[in-house]
Amino acid sequence: MSAPEISVIVPVYNEEAGLPALFDRLYPALDALQSPYEIVFINDGSRDRSAALLREQFQRRPDVTRAILLAANAGQHMAIMAGFEHCRGNIVVTLDADLQNPPEEIGKLVAKVREGHDCVGSVRQNRQDTAFRRHASKAMNGLREKITRIKMTDQGCMLRAYSRDIIDAINSCQEVSTFIPALAYSFAQHPTEVEVAHEERHAGESKYSLYTLIRLNFDLMTSFSLMPLQFFSMLGIIISIFSAIFVGFLAVRRIVMGPEAEGLFTLFGIAFFLIGLTLFGVGLLGEYVGRIYQQVRHRPRYRIGAILERSE
Repeated sequence: MSAPEISVIVPVYNEEAGLPALFDRLYPALDALQSPYEIVFINDGSRDRSAALLREQFQRRPDVTRAILLAANAGQHMAIMAGFEHCRGNIVVTLDADLQNPPEEIGKLVAKVREGHDCVGSVRQNRQDTAFRRHASKAMNGLREKITRIKMTDQGCMLRAYSRDIIDAINSCQEVSTFIPALAYSFAQHPTEVEVAHEERHAGESKYSLYTLIRLNFDLMTSFSLMPLQFFSMLGIIISIFSAIFVGFLAVRRIVMGPEAEGLFTLFGIAFFLIGLTLFGVGLLGEYVGRIYQQVRHRPRYRIGAILERSE
């Protein structure tokens, strides 16, 4: 089959309620671009009727529809990786299935790639999220930029476009856990960003809980920077120096003024603070060791149950 110009990768996880609306808007939006395209849906082990709806849609539009049905839930970014490894377009666009990013905005990103940019991010305007999520996202963006030196105005927006060279570079990596926008940015030579509209989720609930968001940011920071470890190493040196000075001060005080019971609870407070800091540092080290452990086992990142596509 001839390769289309545009591939749209759509990970799907328990989106039964919203898929019909996505179909009604996505296909007309891509038809309006008047370029050969394909849509690659990845069912990420959904427990509802999402897979059945994707089968039905494939039967309606087999000319431009492909569906990869994963055997088990692998996570959004691994589902997108499965799409990257099976897509054929020269311009590859990722899009969430919840319609918070309008499919009609895809043309903006495609135009930027045609201008010569190899990695096109998007910035959501007038975000329809809660105030907590907006402020938390802004804070994490700032922290991530300081730690990883990766500049993305809106890291949580998955409406992004990549050139074929970037996709090939991503596919050459064998990481079992990664953050795709940051990985693409690390390969990009001419990145840019565009402003896009943002809408409320059409149906269903967000798949990102607070815990999931924290985990995602841990993955992002530990995948692309050693700064957290270096920070704790420097902090440990500084605390050791101050501790030595403090112990010397207590020894001199004891010789000059004699033993005393006052200040015992202050010492307990300082000790508990240092113990907590140590445990956090051990946990951070464990994050890096855990990633190494996952990588060296060489287990598959995802398992494919079936691929729906038209053959010549």
